[in-house]
Amino acid sequence: MLAGIHATWEFEPDAVLIRFERGIRAPKLHQALRERRIPHEALASVTLSPGRRGTVVLHAVPRAGADPLMEAAAGQLKESGDPYRLVLPAERETLAEYYADELRAALGPDAKEPADRFLVAAPEAPLQFKAYDGKASFDGSQVAFRWFWTGASSAKWKAGDQTFPVRELGGVEWRSPDVFDGYLRLVRRGHAGDAQPAQADQDPAAVVFGLGYGPVHESLPFAAAVLAAIREAGAAPVPVPAAVTAGRDPAVIAERIRHLGELYQAGLVTDEEFAAKKAQLLAEL
Repeated sequence: MLAGIHATWEFEPDAVLIRFERGIRAPKLHQALRERRIPHEALASVTLSPGRRGTVVLHAVPRAGADPLMEAAAGQLKESGDPYRLVLPAERETLAEYYADELRAALGPDAKEPADRFLVAAPEAPLQFKAYDGKASFDGSQVAFRWFWTGASSAKWKAGDQTFPVRELGGVEWRSPDVFDGYLRLVRRGHAGDAQPAQADQDPAAVVFGLGYGPVHESLPFAAAVLAAIREAGAAPVPVPAAVTAGRDPAVIAERIRHLGELYQAGLVTDEEFAAKKAQLLAEL
């Protein structure tokens, strides 16, 4: 067992069991995950490197296609939120190096190749979270979006509340709420060739995030669970269709600028980011 900051790794004969702490300083995503069992066959590589302020970092890198959580994240997680990083006091470097060598020796011959199936369990349904424009829920067999009158666009109100059986889905697109235009979009099977609205706030198959809505620790496990259910149903991935670039409704632009202002006032975007994004939105009028 190797106890680090915010997590403990337990080494089993064929896997690493990661138990996350639930303290106030622990990343919320880690707290939501609680624990994860990572089979050796799910790993591509293992590194040990110097960290910040007298620490070292043991980092196990998963194979492409092995973990639905990391597939849904698509490289958007911040370093501090990566569940495959174990931060340790520098005095434990020798012990960490021993375990790193043990894990490297356990890597299989296909470690550098993409996995043909998910090898790490996804978060279990039922799951739900509040987005800026609606509530998203997943019961294991279908995804439901219920719109909020305070945030949903007229296009979504016109379409009405939505329900998507897993068997009709081909993928999930998650854009982190840590950026301005975060959202979760469902890719519908049979709609791969159709152009989707340029913005998720106009797409009834998507919910958009915002200040305090759709946080990573809620929306990413949700996306991973849906993605795993799609694969378990035997559905091959469907490419995310290209968005159209039609002009935007001035009322929608005004709402997005108002939301941008909220992020700016909360200190979540810089002066430069605020000015650049506002100019981009105004250019769409």
